[in-house]
Amino acid sequence: MKAAYYKEAGKFEVKDGIYRKPEADEAVIKVAYCGICGTDLHIFHGKMDARVKPPQIIGHEMSGTFVETGSGVTDWKAGDRIVVRPLDWCGECPACKAGNSHICMKLKFMGIDSAGAFQEYWTVKTRTLYKVPENLSLKHAALIEPVAVACHDIRRAKLTNGEYCVVLGGGPIGLLIAMVAKAAGAKVLISEINAYRIQFAKEAGFEVINPLEEDVKAFVENATGGAGADVVFEVTASEPGAKLMTELVRPRGRIVVVGIYSKPPQLDLFKFFWREIELYGARLYESEDFEKGLEISASGLIPLDKLITGVFELADIQAGFESLNNNTTAIKTLIKCS
Repeated sequence: MKAAYYKEAGKFEVKDGIYRKPEADEAVIKVAYCGICGTDLHIFHGKMDARVKPPQIIGHEMSGTFVETGSGVTDWKAGDRIVVRPLDWCGECPACKAGNSHICMKLKFMGIDSAGAFQEYWTVKTRTLYKVPENLSLKHAALIEPVAVACHDIRRAKLTNGEYCVVLGGGPIGLLIAMVAKAAGAKVLISEINAYRIQFAKEAGFEVINPLEEDVKAFVENATGGAGADVVFEVTASEPGAKLMTELVRPRGRIVVVGIYSKPPQLDLFKFFWREIELYGARLYESEDFEKGLEISASGLIPLDKLITGVFELADIQAGFESLNNNTTAIKTLIKCS
């Protein structure tokens, strides 16, 4: 079998990997596709070497088929089409015991803290597996992990039909949040500065505004009769995004922070007091978010095919990653692993 190893900043090496036989509670998956996410790019650029120890197989946005199982597994069979929720939780910490294993205090993220899916065969715990509906292709199923992120964000926001929401940032996750919000019946505005993403979002049927060219606050107030947005999703992880989110939300509205800030931003806490704004963090996903992601993807409510803007073979993973450097037109790139 072949596997792609992250060797050092800017370099992958594709070579023979190790087919690891499953333990009692594990399964071997033949990986079909694995998407490149923002975290993978950070690893590729050498920004996570303190956490990721080369040579390491990374990747976690995947789909595949069931190959074999350990002795303790009876509810899966060869050929089953699956996706993996790439979280390895301890089950013993206070967060896990409270039912929040996705924010386990000892959480290990598969594909970062342990071997990932940029390989032909991947051995994982069966508790991480979800069956792919028959009408969903494995190519599209490789997007379920980021779709589940969006589903979790929408659920954290308690978004309801008819509410007005603003998504700050029109990258892959921002677009998926907008799509899941729209499927839930919300009215959606996307704020984005990249010309290609603006056009992509418009062609997908969204109202889009460029904050460098227009007054987003005035636009939202006009659209809501002066009330403000019911929900704001902050996906940019930028100082301007942190500042803008408090300007847009209505009294007793909700803000969901999705972007991962590398350093604490300056935040207008007075507005939280004055308007009784609710602030939610949204990290990763829970089991029900994966189930919802599979359901909504199989329903056809999200144009998954349009989101895939590039596909590379595993042998060409280096070119796949390099194609994303300074690329303003890519949305989601997949690696075909087998």
